[in-house]
Formats: sequence, structure tokens, C-alpha cells
Amino acid sequence: MSHTPAADSPATAFPDHWAVLGLRPGADAATIKRAFRQQARRWHPDLNGNDPVAEARFKQVNEAYAVLSDPARRRAWEAGEGQDAAGGDVDPFASGFPSFEDYLEHLFGHGRRSGPPWEEDSVSPADHRGFVDDAVAPDHAAAAGVTTTAATPPPVVAAADEETLVPLTPEQALAGQRLELELRDGTVVEVWTPPLAGDGWRLRLAGVAAGGADHFLQLRVRTEEGLRIDGLRVHYQLDLHPADAALGCHVVVPTLEGPVRLRVPPGSSSGRLLRLRHRGQVLGERRGDQLVEVRIVVPAHPTEAEEALFRRLRELDLERSATAVDDG
Repeated sequence: MSHTPAADSPATAFPDHWAVLGLRPGADAATIKRAFRQQARRWHPDLNGNDPVAEARFKQVNEAYAVLSDPARRRAWEAGEGQDAAGGDVDPFASGFPSFEDYLEHLFGHGRRSGPPWEEDSVSPADHRGFVDDAVAPDHAAAAGVTTTAATPPPVVAAADEETLVPLTPEQALAGQRLELELRDGTVVEVWTPPLAGDGWRLRLAGVAAGGADHFLQLRVRTEEGLRIDGLRVHYQLDLHPADAALGCHVVVPTLEGPVRLRVPPGSSSGRLLRLRHRGQVLGERRGDQLVEVRIVVPAHPTEAEEALFRRLRELDLERSATAVDDG
């Protein structure tokens, strides 16, 4: 239901709660809750260096959620009634702001306390029995004049960074891709990957995880054929038998445009790079290359004949080394 008060109505001075949460009028409860979590995290004073502007915006976000999530207050607000009628005349943060986690726990959790966790304690003498000096019996605490103290606050838990693996196609990595990432607390973050991204890139979303920690996006840009994308360049790892690497050979390797035939020169060691020109990604008039990296792979279970050949090869290598020393 759209909230459109008349031009001469006092409601024109009311805040637009839908706009505060970044929603269209009539959003359902789940959408309101999700938007509230996102905006509350964005403007919570603890996460904004106690910025006065953030404090004001955080109060607006809290009020917007309180009204839109309460059917009675929402109807009163949509009818253009005053804040007193909507129950919004009390500032719940008059005594300070709670931590972000305590705030969400109070709204959505199942804590034992009935009041907001940021309110100062007002406990009867009977409620203080757990905090009385052990040397004095609880029933005689008042007579002994024992001064009670508040419970020791729980230790602060260090915020832990989070990470998500994000698979992309070569086309998405080339142009940049819009992502909607839902965090553990239900917050939805919208982010665009940068154009010309590559496999293995790690993007940092600062301060969006629980407790103000960072969330990292690990990009994975690979094809089923084993091609790895890095901007306009394409990488491929070519496994070769020692004999093929030593003597040279012709092999078929995949590319983004289909398989091609490649000549491997004799004496190619592991780590050698062979270039396929203009076989990479295309962006306008720019076209990258594909690099083929040679990796020599020996048989995991060689036959007796293969073992004999490897032994003979080792003997020949030792003889060559000895001859070189003598000649030196």
C-alpha cells in the first residue's frame, strides 16, 4: 500500500520509512527484515566511528523498521496519524547505542532479558543476590551494607574474516559481473566484479562481515577443458611424457575457439611457455594470447621396460657429467 499523504496533511512532515530502508511501498515482511539488517549494519555508529550523521541515520532506520514491522503502527503511519498514535515518541537510544550484535540479538534472537540490552540495569535487591560478596550470606546482604556490582561483561570476540568462492565464465570475467552475496547474518550485499578479472583474484569487501570483519571473494575463471582466464590472457598447462619433452612432439591443445595443433620443440623442460598468438580473450580491437606451460609428468606406475630405460638414461647422464668434469 502506497503512503501518499495529502499536501495539507501534517503527515507530510513524517519520514518516508519505505525510502529510509530503500524499499518500494508494500514490500513483504521478509524483504523489510532483510533491508533493515543491511541498512542497520551500514549506519550503526560502532561501524562508522561514532559519526553523528551515522547515528541519526541509524535512528531513522530503527524507527522505520519499528513502524513497518508492526501492523498497528504501520496502519497509523499510513493513515497520516501523529507519531504518538504510532507509538514512536520514545527514543530507545537516549542512553547510548548497543553493539550491532546485541542489537540484532534483541530484535531477532531469544535472549533471556525482557528489555533492550542497551538500557541501564535497574535491578531489585533480590536480583543482586548473585553478585553479593561470598563472605556474606545473601539473606543478610542488605543488613551488612554490602555494595552490589554489575556482572562482568563477556569478553569481546575477535571478528573473523569470511570468504566465498565465486565461479565466473570467461565472458562474465571479461565484462564484469553483478553479484548478490548473502552473508551469514542475512545481509545481502550487491557487488560488481571488475572488468578483465582473472582466475585466482581475491576481492575484499571491507567491514561487511559480522563484527565489522572483511569478506573476501575468491574468483574462479576456468573452462571445462582446463583453460584459466586472466584478463585477456588465457593459460593452459600441458602435461608431457619425458620422452615427448626431450624429443619434441606435436600435440592438440584446447583454446576458447576450439582445439588447435601445437608443436613442442625438443628439449622442453617443465615451466617452458609456448605462445599461441591471438588465442586469448577479445575486447574491441584488443586480443590476448594463450600461454601453454609445459609440465613433465613421469608414469606413476612404470613398467619393467620403462624402469630399465629410466635407469639407462640416468647412467648416461652420470657418464656425461663425469666427462664434463674431466674436460674441465
